[in-house]
Amino acid sequence: MSFKTLHRGENCSFSPRQTTIAGKIPYTQRQTIIFDNPPHIIGRMSVVGTKEGKGPIGRYFHRVLDDDKMGEKTFENAEIKMLTSAIDGAVYNSGLRPSEIDLIISGDLLNQVTTSNYVARNYHVPYLGVYSACSTMTEALDLASTFISAGKFKNVLCSTASHFATAERTYRYPLEYGCQRPPYAQWTVTGAACTVLSANGNGPRITMGTVGKVVDFGTTDLNNMGAAMAPAAMDSMLALFKETGAEPCDFDLIITGDLGKLGSDILRDLMTEQGYYLGQRYIDCGNMMYDVSQNCYQGGSGAACSATIFNSFVLDKIFDGTYNRVAYFATGALMSTQSCYQGETIPCISHAVVIER
Repeated sequence: MSFKTLHRGENCSFSPRQTTIAGKIPYTQRQTIIFDNPPHIIGRMSVVGTKEGKGPIGRYFHRVLDDDKMGEKTFENAEIKMLTSAIDGAVYNSGLRPSEIDLIISGDLLNQVTTSNYVARNYHVPYLGVYSACSTMTEALDLASTFISAGKFKNVLCSTASHFATAERTYRYPLEYGCQRPPYAQWTVTGAACTVLSANGNGPRITMGTVGKVVDFGTTDLNNMGAAMAPAAMDSMLALFKETGAEPCDFDLIITGDLGKLGSDILRDLMTEQGYYLGQRYIDCGNMMYDVSQNCYQGGSGAACSATIFNSFVLDKIFDGTYNRVAYFATGALMSTQSCYQGETIPCISHAVVIER
């Protein structure tokens, strides 16, 4: 399958293409998988906190919390409860019984993917804990699609979560410290999301997946996530376009998550230098999550940012026919706070999936 065989109603390209990323990294390996038996999306659920529910797309989320602590003693327990709610809701939405789920693939931002581990113990289902920071959702979708396409599993559940209060003390400072945020910072989304994929069904299909490479352009500031992750998004986007012959205009929507305003502007510039104009087909989930009046600076971040928007707004638009083909690039900063405090730079990655109605 090649996008070159598809009809285009406009001229997608506008300049000669380079064969390297930023003029220095040659393509030597194939990163994109075209699934022979594309899995169907048959269930989904998104849960967000009070701040997220007040944002521009708050009405699309399936559940908005009244209390970000959910009545628990700790924010960590609230995150566990929130992810459980998302998984239970997605399974119910899929029409399956919990016993029909063959595999859970889940990850989060806490040390040793604590939230996902503690949630998985309640389901008695085979489980893979994954970590890819804010790109955890697309990593899980890539893995699940590969397993299902190969006939190894029939029904696979993909989920992730993040919480502002837990992520801040994991990656930066305790909230009590009252650290001042620089203007290029982003706000970790409080939320959880789950997608159920199946070999059978009538829902949208995941037809392709691009496995990202670790990219590090030398950013050291723990607050400047957008600038750190934009080159990784470019790397995977170029891989998908070059390996399939696709152009931006072959998609009704291209989303990244979560570069924020600054990072998405950087990505646009980087892709323009490579000869790809993203135009109005491209949006960033971090840039969508909050209104400017909410004082979140460059927008949202966190594993739940793009995952909640994908499972609500984006899939709503796919199911109702507004979008027929979507490319979803989640981006993650694979940083360790200790390494960064010791002067190390921030390695980043972006995994992608293509969803077709």
